[in-house]
Amino acid sequence: MILRIFISLIFFTAVFSCTKAKEEKPTIDKNAIIDSTITAFQRELLKGQIDSVFKKYDFNGSIAVFKDSILLYKKENGFTDFEIKNKIEDSTIFAIGSVSKQFTAALILLQMEQGKLRTDDKASHYLKEFDTEEYKHITIHQLLNHTSGLNVIGEKLMFKSGSGFHYSNNGYNILGKIIEKVSGKSFDDNVMELFQKAEMKNSFTGNNFTGNKFAETYLGNKNKAQKIQNMPKRLANKEIGIPAGGILSTVYDLHRWNNALYSGKILKPETLKQFISQSTERQHPIFGKMGYGYGIMMNIGKPDAYFHSGYIKGSPSLNIYYPQEKTSVIILSNMADEEKGKGAIFKPHIEVKKITDMIETAVTELRKEMK
Repeated sequence: MILRIFISLIFFTAVFSCTKAKEEKPTIDKNAIIDSTITAFQRELLKGQIDSVFKKYDFNGSIAVFKDSILLYKKENGFTDFEIKNKIEDSTIFAIGSVSKQFTAALILLQMEQGKLRTDDKASHYLKEFDTEEYKHITIHQLLNHTSGLNVIGEKLMFKSGSGFHYSNNGYNILGKIIEKVSGKSFDDNVMELFQKAEMKNSFTGNNFTGNKFAETYLGNKNKAQKIQNMPKRLANKEIGIPAGGILSTVYDLHRWNNALYSGKILKPETLKQFISQSTERQHPIFGKMGYGYGIMMNIGKPDAYFHSGYIKGSPSLNIYYPQEKTSVIILSNMADEEKGKGAIFKPHIEVKKITDMIETAVTELRKEMK
């Protein structure tokens, strides 16, 4: 398929060169034609390959790919509720799990821009429970990139703060408390204001969702689906926590978020640079070795990509942004067969990321060749 792109674009270049040689013809915007040609082939590739992922796994969820404001691919399959058989639509609202963490990180940095905190501040400066011999050296920076050593609040640190990596939901819930402390408003109010800034009209927290478009979450498979009770309210429980994993959103709203965030509409340029800068590395149990910034993961090597996965019972998710082509890839689901393990649960997400990584790399190289 990639070979077909090369052959077609080479043919296009030859035709374009011949056309250009005829001086009597009007001037043609070569870059615009290249863009439209590449976009057409991206659509063809995405449809063929992601459709096959849906079919292979009978994927119950929604997948969308956008290039800036252009929709390249979108498909939904399955049900939001297996009892009444409501079909998933592009406006369906999913629990996004730890994809929520990038919103919490952005809120911390917005407080920093207002002069209310610094990332090298000690958490103990804001929270009394951190004013202990064990926790007093933990900084906001370390909570943001999971290098604090914190596992369970109140227990011994897993390592000296700043000397290792341990993914900590508790750390992000602590960041939520710091946001509330310095802003004087609830975390929910803060994040809803952030949604408004990003023009996300169909995003909520587990605390404040009201409506009928929520995708109920299920364990098992379509033949034997076990509904998770008390969703989405249970996202506010201490086992999860809204700042760590309690946001609800849609494929379109997450696309709006990516565009707003990475275009500089949310954070100042120097702050955004801090947000996406790799400050540590991690070995992800599913996606492998990667860099980590503030609530965001990143590819080591090409193509450049910022992403984060999310999982709460029955709802695996993945949000990817490729900065070179301004491409968003959003994968949301409301079913997970935990008996097969998380590796199996995320197989569709892994395959889609491999597909879009490949296409992004190919498109970047093609664009260089065409210039």
